[in-house]
Amino acid sequence: MTMTETKPAEDFGPKAEPQKEHDWLHQLIGDWSFEGECAMGPGEPPMKSTGTTSVRSLGGLWILCEGTGDAPDGTPVNSIITLGYDPQKQRFVGSFIASCMTHLWIYDGALDDAGKVLTLEAEGPSFTGDGTMTQYQDIIEIETDDHWILKSRMPGEDGQWIQFMTGHYRRKQPQAA
Repeated sequence: MTMTETKPAEDFGPKAEPQKEHDWLHQLIGDWSFEGECAMGPGEPPMKSTGTTSVRSLGGLWILCEGTGDAPDGTPVNSIITLGYDPQKQRFVGSFIASCMTHLWIYDGALDDAGKVLTLEAEGPSFTGDGTMTQYQDIIEIETDDHWILKSRMPGEDGQWIQFMTGHYRRKQPQAA
């Protein structure tokens, strides 16, 4: 087959069907306002940020979260999160990229037993700046249909998880005509 030829869809295997885990992700679809705080270090005040996020479905199997906001110095920051569910792995999968960094974050995660909290594991550059990599967790918690929380944490020197970022996402209400 050449690059210009196309294969019929059935040649790629059975059609992927959304699972209940995809439905869970669909709770995030919509337009959101973001308010967050990020710990900057011992004895320093937290950095506060605001922005917006628009979440849409891709074929019912993925969600795409496109965020915009400002860095502490006022520089605009854009980000994209992809999230889906892989029935073969029985795990949530995805990625995160942002205009302020070069690292591609690869997510692998699971829901808690109550079905309210999605914990996504990823590896990324250490905050020490020494070129080493460390583990991170991004945790999405559904509070209500109109409010979800994203928390980020990493292991401390003692191996215990340290939360360094919390973001609250609130659904934007439609504008009156």
